[in-house]
Amino acid sequence: MDVPERVAVTDAAADLLRQLRAQHGELMFHQSGGCCDGSSPMCFPAGEFLTGDVDEHLGDLDLGDGVVVPVWMTKAQYEYWKHTHLTIDVVPGRGAGFSLEAPEGVRFLLRSRLLTDDEGVALRAAGVL
Repeated sequence: MDVPERVAVTDAAADLLRQLRAQHGELMFHQSGGCCDGSSPMCFPAGEFLTGDVDEHLGDLDLGDGVVVPVWMTKAQYEYWKHTHLTIDVVPGRGAGFSLEAPEGVRFLLRSRLLTDDEGVALRAAGVL
């Protein structure tokens, strides 16, 4: 059984990520458990936000042509979200102050759904859950 992805990206968000990558180089996402801006997925130039033992690598967003954007979340926050599949989307509105999309008049947003029974079984079998 294949291990299902835990994170995905909409076409609109992937298009914006390609634009941001052209401007800023390699990218990464981090999702913290904070309030306000900290509750939005934040996009940074790769390496600008340092991850460590307190962070969980959820997976990589595949933008095509070998371009991937890693997605991280604090382990404490992951405990609340581990039963869900997350999709990064983009919507009109003011972005978080430190996230790269802020000047574009849009913001990244997490959409979630519960994992299916089959996804849960596969993730547990892989030692992810």
